[in-house]
Amino acid sequence: MTQKYKKVSIETIAVAQPPYIMSTEELEEKLSPLYNRLGLPKGRLELMTGIKERRLCEPGVKPSDLSFEAADNAFKKSGIEKSQIGCLIHTSVCRDFLEPATATVVHDRLGLSPDCQVFDLSNACLGFLNGMVQVANMIELGQIEAGLVVSGEDGRALVESTIKHLNEDTSLTRKSIKGSFASLTIGSGGVAAILTADHLAPEGHKLCGATMHSATQHNKLCQGGVGDGETTTSNVVMNTNSEAMLEAGIELASHCFKKSKETFNLEQADVDHFITHQVGTAHSKLLFKKLELDESKDFMTFPFLGNMGSASICSTLALADKAGRIKKGDNVLMMGIGSGLVSMMVNVKW
Repeated sequence: MTQKYKKVSIETIAVAQPPYIMSTEELEEKLSPLYNRLGLPKGRLELMTGIKERRLCEPGVKPSDLSFEAADNAFKKSGIEKSQIGCLIHTSVCRDFLEPATATVVHDRLGLSPDCQVFDLSNACLGFLNGMVQVANMIELGQIEAGLVVSGEDGRALVESTIKHLNEDTSLTRKSIKGSFASLTIGSGGVAAILTADHLAPEGHKLCGATMHSATQHNKLCQGGVGDGETTTSNVVMNTNSEAMLEAGIELASHCFKKSKETFNLEQADVDHFITHQVGTAHSKLLFKKLELDESKDFMTFPFLGNMGSASICSTLALADKAGRIKKGDNVLMMGIGSGLVSMMVNVKW
C-alpha cells in the first residue's frame, strides 16, 4: 500500500503518562524466585534492553481512561472544537472489553457529536498509524474535516501475569523463559492525535502520506491473548520469539523504507528525524544499521517508557517535539513494525 495526501494536517498530538514508575531494578526484584532458581544475575534485563524504567497504570485504570486523558489534553491545546470531530478511532491492543467498542466509552466521556463515526481498530503496535491513515483518507475524500485517533495501552496486566508465570512455573529453564522476555519490556501510556483538513490548521503539520509492507508468514512469532481473566486487561499472556522477530522485522522494515523513499522521493539525508517504534537497544541499533540511517536523527523513549505498543510511535513524536528536537519544516518519518508482521511508515512535514 502507498498513499499520498494533499490536504491533511496533524493539528495536535498529546500524551497521557501514568504516575507510577516501575524501575527495571524493581521488576527484577519481583522476579527473585526465578532468578535465584536459575542463577540469573540481577541487572541483565536492563543490560539487554536498555530499559531503565517504565510507567504502569494503577490497578483499576482502563485503556479508555488513558485514551480519554490523552484526548482531553489534545483538545486543551487544540484550536479544534469537539463538535468538528467527524470520526473517533480507538487503536490500542488493550480494550476495556471485547464488546462494545472502547471507542464508545471515549466518545461518551468527551461529549463528541452523535454524528461522529466511532469504532475500534486494532493491529498490534501499528494500530495508531493505521488509525491515522483511515482518518486521513476520510479527510482527503471530503467525508469529514477533522478526526481523532486515540490509544490507551495498559501494560500492567501483561507485566504482572508474566512475573507470576515465571516465578511459579518451576519447570522453566534459561532457554524456555526466552518467550516471555519481550513481555517484561512493556509499559503503559496513552496518546491522541487530532487530524484535520489543511484549512482548519494553518500551523499544522502536513501529513504527506504512508506506505505499508507485510510479511504475514511470520504471524506466529509473537502471539498474545487473555488467559482465564474476565476482561481484556487481566491475566494477559504473550509468547514472543524475540530473536526471529527482530531479524524478520528489520528485513521487512528495509523493504517498507525502500518503498517510502520511492513514494516520497526521499533519501536518508532528506529525513531530519526517524521516529521509530520503541522496543529496546537491540532493535534500534539493528534498524539504524540495516537501513544505514544516521543515529543522531533518532529520539529514544524506551529507556524511560519501555515498549508502549501502539501508543509508542506518536508518543515519541510528541515528546521529541516537546523537547525542542523537531523544528517547523523538518521532514519526519514515523517507522512502525507490528506483530503479524506488518510495517508502516508515515511521512510528515512538520
